[in-house]
Amino acid sequence: MPLINIVVVGAINWDTTLFVKRFPRAGEESVVHHVIQSAGGKGGNTATAAARLLGRDRVAIFGGLGNDSIATEQLRIFDEEGVNVDGLKRAEQRSGQAFIAVDETGENLVYTHLGANAALTPDELDDHYRRDLISRASIITIMNAPLETAVKLAQEAKRLDKRVTYDPGVKSEWGLDRIQPILRNTDYIIANESEIRNLTGTDDSVRAAEKLRKGNPQLKVVTKLGGRGSVMFDTEGENHCGALDLQALGMRTINTVGCGDAFLGAFAAALSEDLSDLKALQWGSCAAGLKATKPETRGSPNRETLLKHVSQVKIRKQSS
Repeated sequence: MPLINIVVVGAINWDTTLFVKRFPRAGEESVVHHVIQSAGGKGGNTATAAARLLGRDRVAIFGGLGNDSIATEQLRIFDEEGVNVDGLKRAEQRSGQAFIAVDETGENLVYTHLGANAALTPDELDDHYRRDLISRASIITIMNAPLETAVKLAQEAKRLDKRVTYDPGVKSEWGLDRIQPILRNTDYIIANESEIRNLTGTDDSVRAAEKLRKGNPQLKVVTKLGGRGSVMFDTEGENHCGALDLQALGMRTINTVGCGDAFLGAFAAALSEDLSDLKALQWGSCAAGLKATKPETRGSPNRETLLKHVSQVKIRKQSS
């Protein structure tokens, strides 16, 4: 029986990415210079990012796919990447899709059709295969799953003494009260600055961390800062991690879509190997930086590439 380190629960999409010089204003037409189609979705991206670092059959994904050609291709890709798919549900809805525009600076606009991603219900976590995968994993990574499913999974994970990472993504628009049942059973919340602001109503990072930890004092709050790296607030203070200096490496940003997912996949992979929180931040920031240099959404690095560059990401601990 293969060892499963991480279970990821989240969306699986088929991405159509349009590369443009700049984003058009309302009512304006813009020329598309290049189009690519590739597998995406926060759950799929994160599971793949972790699998590239840990190896075959070490990461499992829970989520929904339709009964369509997109699903067939997604399953083929997961097999190629070594991601366990025993926890996937086939639904009547169409498989999820995302339509993405990327400008010449690498910034993006994303429009998502959830489709079958909304199909995984709380009761389906009791399926034999999913329960087995949960019991074998050391890290449970929850992303943009349906709320009730995410709540139940977090509760079950903590009952089994698993470490839980939670990335609310677009669900941050729900506000703090609605996700509190998840946070009470979470070890790490990982979000970008705008998502933290949506949840807490403040741009003050210290105040935001205090609000997020009010119902769970042991919660560690990780804020992804894009090109400025990341920061984690825990019971001892602030932990800072810089970003990978792409210019110094002769690289440039091409597409930032999926960088946060690469961060989370690498962060969870590091935790699953019993590395420290600071090392996990370092892995996450390095993976995100390397992903930004790739046009495809799932452009996260393999283990060899990450380890080649990770020492160039500076980390420091700053006690309160």
